Order: sequence, then C-alpha cells, then structure tokens
Amino acid sequence: MVKIRLRRLGAKKRPFYRIVVADSRSPRDGRFIEEIGYYNPLTDPADVKVDVERAIYWLKNGAQPTDTVRSLLRRAGVLKAFAEAKRAAKTAKPAAEEAPGA
Repeated sequence: MVKIRLRRLGAKKRPFYRIVVADSRSPRDGRFIEEIGYYNPLTDPADVKVDVERAIYWLKNGAQPTDTVRSLLRRAGVLKAFAEAKRAAKTAKPAAEEAPGA
C-alpha cells in the first residue's frame, strides 16, 4: 500500500519534515517514491508547503495519508481541491457516456 507520510529531518530537538509518498513497508526515513512538500513545526505559524497537483494525483491513485499528513493537507487546502476534482469528474463522466451513444 502506498502512504503519504512525514519523513523526519533536522537536528536533535529541531525537527523538520518532508511530506513524501512511500511504500508502507519502507522505514520512516528510508526509501520513498516522491517528495511532495515539507512541514516546519518550529516557525510560528507552522510552515506547510505542498505541491497540490502531485498530492491530488497520488490521492486519486489510492495513496492513503497518515492522520498527521491528512490534517496538513486539509490546512493546505489539498483535500478540498481533491473533493472538488472528484465531484467534477463524477458529474462529467455520465454526460460524456451519453453523448457518443446519442
């Protein structure tokens, strides 16, 4: 299973995280498929940057975000954009199927 999760970087007691797409069997800081953003909890407010296009791509292809990443994606507006894209695809699909048959 493919997961969207955090990869910890930074020094001791100075965490910095990258948001990565990885196989669920690989270690936390191990091999990953793609990096799609970062999260810096030390700044005030916390700094979150996500490549919305790539995040939506991976969500469409079945990647499951962890609980923490889900809240970060919600804060960045990715989940809202994903829901809208899903809704738009659902409404466009029946209309496209009817048109060629008519």
